[in-house]
Amino acid sequence: MLRALTPASIHPPFARYSHGVEVPPGARLVFLSGQLGIAADAAIPEGAEAQTELIFDAMEAILAEARLGLRHVVRLNAYLAGREHLAAYMAVRDRRVGEPPPASTLLIVSGFSREAFKVEVEAVAAGPAVRSGG
Repeated sequence: MLRALTPASIHPPFARYSHGVEVPPGARLVFLSGQLGIAADAAIPEGAEAQTELIFDAMEAILAEARLGLRHVVRLNAYLAGREHLAAYMAVRDRRVGEPPPASTLLIVSGFSREAFKVEVEAVAAGPAVRSGG
């Protein structure tokens, strides 16, 4: 269904992401707001890896509401509060996203709404159109 766009005429991706992802005609899109590493009980883990796991858990739950999963993610925008969190974020991202890997942008930012947050991720997913009656 999804097709990675990585032309040989340009520099290859620096990590596990696609330069572009083609979404087939008739697919529906789901846009996810930026998610932070906070548990349902408001606990915020100290480390970037644990926060990123919570973020991907939240994205998975949101997508499940639309009858989709992380394998349907076509675009990620990630924001890190420092380069020291890059390896932790990428390890979780690479393990949790499907094939083809999504198009992706990663920015280092000065911080978030609470100092405890290290990572924020927003996403776009594409899946099959919902059939009538369902």
